[in-house]
Amino acid sequence: MVSAQSRVYVVDGARTPFLRAKTGLGPFTGSDLAVAAGRSLVARQPFAADAFDEVIVGAAMPSADEANIGRVVSLRVGCGEKVPAWTVMRNCASGLQAIDTAYLNIVAGRSSLVLAGGTDAMSHAPLLYGPVMVNWLAQWYAAKSFGQKAGLAMKFKLSQLAPVIAILRGLTDPVVKLSMGSTAEIVAKRFGITRAMMDEFAVESHRRLAFAQDNGHLKEIEPMFGPDGTVYSADDGLRRDSSVEKLAKLKPVFDRTYGNVTAGNSSQITDGAAMLVIASEEVVREYSLKPLGRIVDSHWGALDPAEMGLGPVHAIAPMLQRNNLKLEDMDAIEINEAFAAQVLGCVAAFSDDGYMKEHFGGGVGKVDRAKLNVDGGAIALGHPIGASGARVVLHALKVLERTGGKRAVASLCIGGGQGGAMLLERA
Repeated sequence: MVSAQSRVYVVDGARTPFLRAKTGLGPFTGSDLAVAAGRSLVARQPFAADAFDEVIVGAAMPSADEANIGRVVSLRVGCGEKVPAWTVMRNCASGLQAIDTAYLNIVAGRSSLVLAGGTDAMSHAPLLYGPVMVNWLAQWYAAKSFGQKAGLAMKFKLSQLAPVIAILRGLTDPVVKLSMGSTAEIVAKRFGITRAMMDEFAVESHRRLAFAQDNGHLKEIEPMFGPDGTVYSADDGLRRDSSVEKLAKLKPVFDRTYGNVTAGNSSQITDGAAMLVIASEEVVREYSLKPLGRIVDSHWGALDPAEMGLGPVHAIAPMLQRNNLKLEDMDAIEINEAFAAQVLGCVAAFSDDGYMKEHFGGGVGKVDRAKLNVDGGAIALGHPIGASGARVVLHALKVLERTGGKRAVASLCIGGGQGGAMLLERA
């Protein structure tokens, strides 16, 4: 918690449509996406782009051409060469980390106006050579004679060209040697989450997103124009015909014999970005801004990497306890849908008195499913890793704005066994 003199506000925010990765590279790079969201956002503010004290962008997999993608975005948005910019990475919560860092820097008095958010073009994740091929190439480039190169050529095998899929390696925990989907299976077994429950949750995510699209509940989306003139104006991962019957036909991906986590009840591989303007109370007064809401508090928790999907519980519970609040005091709850099993596991953990007492000394109430991801989540609209943390914060505030609610919490599970959460209040 911060004092009234150090209040921090989310002034405004925008995001791109979340575009599902298909058969090849998507039309936009990570910086293209963040610039599309940031440029429109900054253009409607009463201050110039160079008024920011810093730009912070979360990204889990920036390309080699955009290593410090925060700086690339800052310059392309028009913030100018004198505004420092940098990139943060905390896996699935990289966008939330960017916002939290902006929040803390403002509280500390180091900044007063920050452009923060997240981006990832997951369809652009690289294909890599394996160690055998890397070593062979190193020897090839070091060879100084025809004879040496001829010898190496004789040792070459086509199998050395087999690519290493970077995104699959990145979504596997190197400590417990489990994919993120396998950790979701573990959470499901712990709390008795069945295949039917997962598929029903997934269908509901699509249904809620369809309703939100049809009723204009996603006004934070800024359309994008592709290189060929194609207009992208909505999240395209939505499957309006999704049904439990159709999802039941899909085979488990991570545990093919006993598992229940499928492509249909998991988040989609997606390209997207979300950017927010974060400001101190002094800046809000100076420019007569009308903020979406206030950042009240944030918390980062950690747990066994094998149960990383329960991270939101380990972030939300301590934060609510610190603020003497319960889940029932929240008017909107956004928990990123990495997997249906994982979100349902969090709901179950909050209701499990034994789990809550063991880890937090007591409970913080139960999740009202009617307030949880009211406009759908990552199962339907996708999970561009670096962007999702910024998206859930922005959308939680948009839900409060639309419904007249007072408080919200936004949270994500994080690969490696962590969770992040932010407590928000409508201005």
